[in-house]
Amino acid sequence: MSERKLGVLIHGAGWVSTQHIDAFKKNADAEIVAVSSRTMASAEKRATEAELDVPCFDDYEQALAHPGVDIVSVCTPQHVHAENVIAAAGAGKHMVIEKPVCQTPGELSAMRDAVRQAGVKTVVSFVLRWNPLFQKLKRMTAEGAFGEIYCVETDYQSYCGDWWGGYPEGRTRDMGVSAFLLAGCHAIDALRWFAAQGEFEAADPVEVFAYEGGKRGDSTTMYDPLTNSWHEDGLPLEYAGLEMALVRFSNGVLGKVSVNFECIQPYAFPVEIFGDKGSVKNNRVWSHTLLDQEDWEELPDIRPDSSDVSHHPFQGEMDHFVNCILNDRESHCNLEDAIKTHEVVFAAQECYRTKRPVSLPLG
Repeated sequence: MSERKLGVLIHGAGWVSTQHIDAFKKNADAEIVAVSSRTMASAEKRATEAELDVPCFDDYEQALAHPGVDIVSVCTPQHVHAENVIAAAGAGKHMVIEKPVCQTPGELSAMRDAVRQAGVKTVVSFVLRWNPLFQKLKRMTAEGAFGEIYCVETDYQSYCGDWWGGYPEGRTRDMGVSAFLLAGCHAIDALRWFAAQGEFEAADPVEVFAYEGGKRGDSTTMYDPLTNSWHEDGLPLEYAGLEMALVRFSNGVLGKVSVNFECIQPYAFPVEIFGDKGSVKNNRVWSHTLLDQEDWEELPDIRPDSSDVSHHPFQGEMDHFVNCILNDRESHCNLEDAIKTHEVVFAAQECYRTKRPVSLPLG
């Protein structure tokens, strides 16, 4: 065990940083030693609201050089993640990286090279891997409750509009890039997670074919799922609101995944898993291990049924990562693994251009 607590720099003062802060504050082996942001005002505001008596910075390089920083929690907007990660790796810091990790395949490669060269540890916030229902289903899969998995389907369904504070940037091609990248990558990662048989294993995608579509187009009419209401004069999405992909994995499993930014409904994250001895539909299971089963067995575990970051299991992620650092082991959700999820996103974009299946890994 470490002789001192691991020092954490929170970089970025947006919505998700509140959950990173809470999780690290509750971990007995870590302590927050600094907060940085693009402006001093936002850094100081986040520190004050979190009751943190720590230095604040609007200069990232100065923050990285602050004494006692072991971990950087990258909570900035996605378009600066790559440069933030490369700088932190150069400074020899371990990293929690919010998703999506970058904007382009080229950035993926540069980040991977920087982390490999530095020899630092990473975890990417595909935080649903720590969701209680997901953990239960993975454990059951590993124990053979559904037999050998041969098909998985996952979907990210959430109307993307100006009810969300990040919409002005996230709606654009330059900043959000695509629905799959902005948020649908959670569904792609879940697809990989459940397509693998091992409890802490994600499957490797080898081929992708995808379509983009939807009906919003340039519409300025906005729906608010929180109030079930509509209003005019909104800003349109600059990319397709609906994407669907078929994914073939190296272990033979077939997957179907979609992201729907146009659905008129509350947030939903459907999951279906099919094995040769059982099936899963969200929190309902049918298994050869349940003798005399006459109806679906419902699991009571917390489901991924909210877009609110306070509902997400960040505590499990941060506790896991601290443990990885202290015991010198890699996370199952490190940057190397997350690259495979992101490559599905970029393969889908290539497929829209070529109208042909795309082989992975890219390049």
